[in-house]
Amino acid sequence: MAFEAARQLNHHAMDHRERRLHGHSFLARVRAELPANWAPFTGIETETLAERLREVVAPLDYTLLNEHLPTPTDEHLARWIRARLDLPGIERVHVQSTRDRGVILNKDDQVHGWRRFRFEAAHQLPNVSPGHPCGRMHGHGFEVILRGAESNDTQLEAAWAPLYQQLHLACLNDVSGLENPTSERLAAWLWQRLQPALPELSRVTVYETATAGCHYDGSRYRIWKERSFESALRLNGASIGDLHRRLHGHSYTLRLYLTAPLDEIMGWTVDYGEVKALFEPFYRQLDHHRLDELTGLVEPTLAGLLHWIRERMGAALPSLDRIDLEQTPDCGAILCWNREEPALPEQ
Repeated sequence: MAFEAARQLNHHAMDHRERRLHGHSFLARVRAELPANWAPFTGIETETLAERLREVVAPLDYTLLNEHLPTPTDEHLARWIRARLDLPGIERVHVQSTRDRGVILNKDDQVHGWRRFRFEAAHQLPNVSPGHPCGRMHGHGFEVILRGAESNDTQLEAAWAPLYQQLHLACLNDVSGLENPTSERLAAWLWQRLQPALPELSRVTVYETATAGCHYDGSRYRIWKERSFESALRLNGASIGDLHRRLHGHSYTLRLYLTAPLDEIMGWTVDYGEVKALFEPFYRQLDHHRLDELTGLVEPTLAGLLHWIRERMGAALPSLDRIDLEQTPDCGAILCWNREEPALPEQ
């Protein structure tokens, strides 16, 4: 939920720029494990949750945040919002003050700050089969998210600066340790160089493209592949007179997450291209179709769609352990069957 607000952070040193009156386009999110029958009817849970969050942040919109709380940092804003949500099963509250930084407050009262950085580089993967597109020299605008408990901007920027000098406008294959520069190898390379200086570091995320990337926490790799599809539906379980009973539609965003060991030869866990190819037959059933006419789908709710996809993808992708599905930007549902899954990544 977006809101515009001004603030002054007077706890900083006298010459710090954030002591000056300034403003941000904030984004607040909440993730909750809601009980059955919580919403007025099945299929409207995320919209009801979004409306509750909208009501909570509305008093902050176009105001001076110092008038609402003494020290309006991202962390304190997250705590302020959580205290007023009055929701069951809150897993975490996320407050983002810019596209490139924010905090996550989890149900155990732990706070993780994060920063996003970007660099432009070339690479090729030397061990792929002949004809694989990644075997050709090509380039990306890589994005890296560093996340850690109690990390602050100054620490993260200082730790990142020398690595940026090595990676930006370079060929990654020429960087020592990145001779096979997959997303997984790059995430581990960054971890090894950052974690000694940032012992509170909890996650390195590498976006190779806007729709694919890798998380690494020092021991486990989790990759994702994102797809979008355009579909129509009708919620027959909606209340009489509710607009959801009418034929309508959404632009859905789907993320498939996979956790698997690293293939030491290929340098990846699972090929992004393989994930896309295996999902393609199911994607064709979803894209530009009516979901309420989809074979095997009882009700075209987010929960119903998530279980439909899992039932069909599980055998093809045994390392699949989480699916995210949004029906509108930043509003959706998650199905995760890995109980040790890392926290929701910041996007």
